[in-house]
Amino acid sequence: MTDPETLADRVQEGDLRIHELEDHADHDTAAAARQLLVERESGTDLEAIGDYAFDAERAEPNIENMIGAAQVPMGVVGPVPVSGGAADGDHYLPLATTEGALLASVNRGLGVIRSAGGADARVTKNGMTRAPVFRVAGVAEAAETVEWVSDNVEALAEAAESTTSHGELLDVEPYVVGDSVFLRFAYDTKDAMGMNMATIATGEACELVEAETPASLVALSGNMCSDKKPAAINAVEGRGRSVTADAVIPGELVEDRLHTTADAIAEANTRKNLVGSAKAGSLGFNAHAANVVGAAFLATGQDEAQVVEAANTITTMDTREREDGTTDLYASVSLASLEVGTVGGGTKLPTQAEALEILGLRGGGDPPGSNADALAEIIAVGALAGELSLLGALASNHLASAHEDLGR
Repeated sequence: MTDPETLADRVQEGDLRIHELEDHADHDTAAAARQLLVERESGTDLEAIGDYAFDAERAEPNIENMIGAAQVPMGVVGPVPVSGGAADGDHYLPLATTEGALLASVNRGLGVIRSAGGADARVTKNGMTRAPVFRVAGVAEAAETVEWVSDNVEALAEAAESTTSHGELLDVEPYVVGDSVFLRFAYDTKDAMGMNMATIATGEACELVEAETPASLVALSGNMCSDKKPAAINAVEGRGRSVTADAVIPGELVEDRLHTTADAIAEANTRKNLVGSAKAGSLGFNAHAANVVGAAFLATGQDEAQVVEAANTITTMDTREREDGTTDLYASVSLASLEVGTVGGGTKLPTQAEALEILGLRGGGDPPGSNADALAEIIAVGALAGELSLLGALASNHLASAHEDLGR
């Protein structure tokens, strides 16, 4: 078998390209050769990057030109007390991050929610989208195309679903801009995040559209999907899972554990998350929901770039008066676009698979889709805890001192 040094020499001599190494050696040897090459070229010791615990061949579907692994510290918060449509009971939530104080803050919020009796969570909508853009001669042909699509959704579903044994076409929503026609396909992708599934299925459906209408496909993605970028359509219509979590926190618990009042937290949320976000033109009306989502994504093998859509979160904090005159706090988060899965993609990697095992959600659920729903609900409660803790710290003016006390 060819050794890493020989392979690295051949790349430097121009005999091999860097992406061809797996054609001449096993995956771990190829990664070691690539690592050696980068060390030579950059003068950097890649000992830590090259120290990974899984078989490099298992990572082949997830990475190209592998030289090692990025090791991000992982912890757990919880137990997360959730009563959901799919999740129920207490769950430890693995979070991977380099941001000090994040897990401590989320854990504080979870402790408050747990003492208040837990949180409710529900997936209210589900649909992974892909929106191709077509060219037409003008508005008349656009109208003809839209009419045909509206009359033939079943035929489009048959074409799209012929490419997958799991995906189900839910809807096709047309949008016309001059001589451009966008068709926003939405799919139930069960326990998969489903972006690749939706893309392949939509490609098959597009062939039928081109065959039966004047429209010509320009791009399989026309950005009306909209994937991995801030977009109002995702904030309004949702993408992936739309999930909401809420809890009522007794006023005395707010005072004892968060050292402030329900009124103060509600005011901080209104002025910061609602008014401040509106003034900034933000699509996310929350304090830091993406923090929890991003850490959960890294831990459980989700597509980290889709954190941007998950930031389309609205946090509400309102006071609730009891009959005895005391004031409780109603807290909620609504994540319009949480794109998660428990099968496929990065969920198959050993570290991420173990993290899903901690949650009891590795692989497909019974019924299909229930594991991904449960993951969405647990992440939503984690995000709610993060919002509650941070807003409590802001309302009590403890944010800076908390970071100082933790030394970070």
